[in-house]
Amino acid sequence: MTAPTPSAPPFRDTRLPFAKRIDDLLARLTPDERIAFLHQFTPPVERLGVAAFRTGQEALHGVAWMGPATVFPQAVGLGATWNEDLVRRVGEAVSREARAMRARDDRVGLNVWSPTVNLLRHPLWGRNEEGYSEDPRLTSAIATAYTRGLRGDHPVYWRTAPVLKHWLAHNNETDRDTSSSSVRPRVLHEYDLRAFRETVEAGAVAGVMPAYNLVNGRPNHVSPYLREQLRAWTDQELLVCSDAGAPSNLVDSEHYFDTHEEAVAAAVRAGVDSFTDHGTDSSKTVARLQGAVARGLLSGADIDAAVRRQLSVRFRLGEFDPGSDPFAGTDDFDTPAHRALAREAAEQAVVLLKNDGLLPLAHDTRVAVVGLLADECKLDWYSGTLLHRSTPLEGLYERLGADRVVFAEGVDRVRLRTSSGTYLVVPAAPDAADDVPGAEGALDPALVAGRTDLSPLSADAHGTELALADWGDGVLTLRAPDGRYLSVAEDGFLRASADQPGGWVVQETFRLEPSAAHKRGHLLKHLGTGGHVCVAADGVKVAAQDAEVFEVEVVERGEDAVARAAAAADVVVVVAGNDPHINGRETEDRTTLRLPAHQERLLRAARAANPATVLALVSAYPYAVDPADLPAVLWTAHGGQAAGAALAGILTGDVSPAGRLPQTWYARDDDLPDLLDYDVIGGRQTYLYFEGTPLFPFGHGLSYASFAYTDLRVTSGPDAVRVSFTVTNTGAVTADEVAQLYVRAVAPSVPRPRRELAGHRRVRLDPGASAGLSFELPLSVFEFWDVAHGRWRLEPGTYEILAGASSEDVRLRARVGLDGEPAGPRPVRERGLEAADFDEHRGTRIVDATRTAGDAVTPLDDGPGELVYRACDFGTGVTGVTAEVAGEGVVEISLDDGPALASLTLRPTKGPYDYTTVDAAFHATGVHDVHVTLRGPLRLARVGFGG
Repeated sequence: MTAPTPSAPPFRDTRLPFAKRIDDLLARLTPDERIAFLHQFTPPVERLGVAAFRTGQEALHGVAWMGPATVFPQAVGLGATWNEDLVRRVGEAVSREARAMRARDDRVGLNVWSPTVNLLRHPLWGRNEEGYSEDPRLTSAIATAYTRGLRGDHPVYWRTAPVLKHWLAHNNETDRDTSSSSVRPRVLHEYDLRAFRETVEAGAVAGVMPAYNLVNGRPNHVSPYLREQLRAWTDQELLVCSDAGAPSNLVDSEHYFDTHEEAVAAAVRAGVDSFTDHGTDSSKTVARLQGAVARGLLSGADIDAAVRRQLSVRFRLGEFDPGSDPFAGTDDFDTPAHRALAREAAEQAVVLLKNDGLLPLAHDTRVAVVGLLADECKLDWYSGTLLHRSTPLEGLYERLGADRVVFAEGVDRVRLRTSSGTYLVVPAAPDAADDVPGAEGALDPALVAGRTDLSPLSADAHGTELALADWGDGVLTLRAPDGRYLSVAEDGFLRASADQPGGWVVQETFRLEPSAAHKRGHLLKHLGTGGHVCVAADGVKVAAQDAEVFEVEVVERGEDAVARAAAAADVVVVVAGNDPHINGRETEDRTTLRLPAHQERLLRAARAANPATVLALVSAYPYAVDPADLPAVLWTAHGGQAAGAALAGILTGDVSPAGRLPQTWYARDDDLPDLLDYDVIGGRQTYLYFEGTPLFPFGHGLSYASFAYTDLRVTSGPDAVRVSFTVTNTGAVTADEVAQLYVRAVAPSVPRPRRELAGHRRVRLDPGASAGLSFELPLSVFEFWDVAHGRWRLEPGTYEILAGASSEDVRLRARVGLDGEPAGPRPVRERGLEAADFDEHRGTRIVDATRTAGDAVTPLDDGPGELVYRACDFGTGVTGVTAEVAGEGVVEISLDDGPALASLTLRPTKGPYDYTTVDAAFHATGVHDVHVTLRGPLRLARVGFGG
């Protein structure tokens, strides 16, 4: 007699909806198994046949860290394309390669941590390369396109599951785990939340990652906005994955909680579902969660909600339905189509900033290609390993022929002389292995150790000529003649062992420090360890003592080589910019907009030797360069594997440039706000509010063609404003134009953007061809966040519609009158004043009212600080005022520009969250502006009026 075959459990039944299958699987898990699911590295449940799972696979512009993959332009470069269709296709290619790579290496994850939708508010942010734009609408459009490509178009199953980074208001690396972004309600709703919201609402997002920083005094990992905002935007389950180490930061660096049990409990209750902490070791996180449950800080329902969200992602990825997953057999990897797409994306990302007619280059032009990046194809922290490589030099060799191209890198050729008269020498290296660096991949490349299999440097009578490059702020790299960079491994010895500077802690950077004991001597400081280089019997090393004093003997200055090359050419192309691992990267903000001094020297030398000089900036962020004496200037982000060929195609006119700046390029450092000033309205930041003259404005970019804008038509309806106009290519070459549509309120009652992007379209037109473009703008485009009433409001009045080629190059204008809701005074007698709902402020910042919810306001440096609330209606009269405050100090209330009418003194409370209510007599009738002055270390949560 044959035993019956056991039926598959319901969670394996593809006929059931995912929700029922998740319920079934969740019910089969033990409490300990459920808790274990909350770590990034979820263990298998073998008795149920459930495999291990890892949240997180970096895929910002290609599959990262896991070995060779197609490398597309940096995210800021994709933003510069202003092309959603292109970016969607890039997302598709990246997700296909992720699937193909996972088929042969199960370490490759399908829960991809990308894209980054943090707004590029401040150009000195070290991670500028990871975002798309300073504008929330453009950021959302590009991010939505990328997530749709990552997700795939199947109605049920997802090719990969994208997670948006980094929630919320995160634009600084300086003190990033302890600094707090003070974000007023208007900035929160109109700026920082908008990019996330519109991308989530588009339906191709699996989750978000909170940022390291705090917002209004509260860590993002316990933010109430995860529940109040994020999860209110969609009915879909969203997985919230912590950033690496951030859960521990809640106690260790932020000191927001006393114990790790309290911290993980607060994070789970706020909405964090997966803890990225302690690498692959889940034991500490599991123990903390178990402790939180034992102490009653977390319930089983809290744990279940987090597990359910992870399982929702896994079911959508087809993990439990291998026979039904339409993406299971994907093997598209490094295909001709992906290579062509990488080239297309790199071409579309190039922005022509200035052109006095020097470009495009004739095909018989003799070109000097010079600069520190002329023969480089740089990668960043979130790049994959290159399968193909194209530098600007190689691109021009291929396009013009090697006989028409000369090259000078512009490094300083030096020898380092020791105090004993010998010179540092690089020993000969064995024949290079065939292995591609990074080919093996790493779950955490920060843990990859340096090489110790090569002999360290020593000293002899002749020494080795080294290539010295100064990347700014005195940060140097030194390179051996065979191209290997000097680096320091864990044993402390100095070797020529690195193909490029890189790593979480870069081990290939140095600084020359003047020696007090030697007039011409310098100490050579290794920046990765902080130690100084010394020469010992067993080799050159970094040590805490016996630092060697070196004299730098210059064999050739870089500008001399550049000048020779430039003088021998018809045109010189100076390729300048940054190395993405040095001076502006994750963990390190920039200090200036200026081009590094070494590269400024090279640019001056080239221009002096040959006025026909093109500056090609290849960088992760804007620079403040003076273009006055330069006939042509271009910018591109680091363009991935096809960067050089793409740039060559633009320079020679094979492709007309059509990239557009995704952020404002400021003319000088003085134009910038403080890095930690997140008030884009009060600080007049970004093209939305900046009132100065930018070096190059948002949306700027030139073409080898010219375009005419005509036939603007604007009609308003009950739900939308419809706009149409015609763009015509009046030039002689086929080219793309990026038509941009902006709106502005003509006479707003509150500060509104000078102009605000409402739509854009990238179109390709043959000479003489025209395209009619139409836009439908929902009335919500014209709304603002009304702090007086805590909601969006369309203000009635006149609005201007502007169409053109950039935010400043406006070709067509029209005005339209819109009905809306008239402004009403604040009903303060009935509602009082929430402290953070001010119209204007001076000398204050917003902080957390409690650890779980609410905002309060505190004066900077104990004050005085001032809050202004416009048009407050006291009706027939009030006779008293109350203030909910904590700390100690004085709150003064005045009307309009008059003297203080009430002074409320707060005696010291026990702690910052121990609020008390203080009151005083206060008489007012009618409508007035209320001024609140804060003195002392207090927190004001609310002001009320009565009587």
